[in-house]
Amino acid sequence: MSNIDANGADDLVPTAPGSLDGIEIRTLHTADEMVALSDVFRQVWGSVTQLVSIEILMAITHSGGYVSAAFERRDGEERMLGASLAILARHQDRPALHSHITGLLPGARRSGLGRAMKLHQLKWAARHDIDWIMWTFDPLVRRNAWFNIAVLGAEVHGYLPAFYGTMTDAINAGDESDRLLVAWPVSVDVDAPPRDGSTAGDGCVLIPTPDDVVALRRTDPAAVGRWRLETREALQGPLDLGAKIIGFTPDGEYVVEPAS
Repeated sequence: MSNIDANGADDLVPTAPGSLDGIEIRTLHTADEMVALSDVFRQVWGSVTQLVSIEILMAITHSGGYVSAAFERRDGEERMLGASLAILARHQDRPALHSHITGLLPGARRSGLGRAMKLHQLKWAARHDIDWIMWTFDPLVRRNAWFNIAVLGAEVHGYLPAFYGTMTDAINAGDESDRLLVAWPVSVDVDAPPRDGSTAGDGCVLIPTPDDVVALRRTDPAAVGRWRLETREALQGPLDLGAKIIGFTPDGEYVVEPAS
């Protein structure tokens, strides 16, 4: 979620053998496909309006960007389970893909489909001579941090306070839109073990996250505000000075290696 924060959310476990049988992930190109994709995004984020207009979606795919969806075929009918879009960009003066939104319908989560969709994006980028895939995510969303850093092995390349300004969707409304910028090298070893902090040195610092910030927004917005400010202070300054986030623990902690 991308960058609007789904990005494989809840998809924390490896795909079970056969669990994605009958699922096809493919790129989209027609206006009718974009209408279906837009409806999926509205369902994922609980929005009554389009997150991205059909015109922009068509412009992205027509100009060489990446728009894809995962489909399930059952009883002769096809149903879209999730979708992703990314625009052409540059990172560290190299070709990049900025992955703006990736989201799965609730029934498709915890199946391995989120990881499969990111791997499809990775292979697409490699075929198009792209070096990096970038996206942002809320540093307080523990499941996304685990997925992005530990599972995928993406590198954190910056802290972006209030990046999207005021947001009004059902997931993010009422909270500040701080984001971590991650960059995923196309050369990444997708079979590497999780970056869970188990090999961190003694000098590393652990920065905790709330169990479920999405639920906490509904029950205790003031607590979310405190988490937001404390996490911003703990991560932004050190990252700006050269510290690195080298992992994320199963207990929900960023593993920060101080600048040398």
